[in-house]
Amino acid sequence: MEHRHVKTGTGLRSVAIDDIIDRGGMDDWLELRDETENDPAVARKVLRVCEAHCSDPYAQRYHFWRNYARKVLA
Repeated sequence: MEHRHVKTGTGLRSVAIDDIIDRGGMDDWLELRDETENDPAVARKVLRVCEAHCSDPYAQRYHFWRNYARKVLA
């Protein structure tokens, strides 16, 4: 899947992470997982993006990724 603003010279942008979490498929999520595990800066961006959506108890994708980013950063 093509995602908007996916790569810059410094890795994934926050809008790309938001797009991948919201509209991505399994292949996109696996790539995001790898980026999150290999780069703490990406994990922090994932956490920030998800925190903005987690006030909605039905935003399950964001709750999942927030918990995952917390685990990676711990």
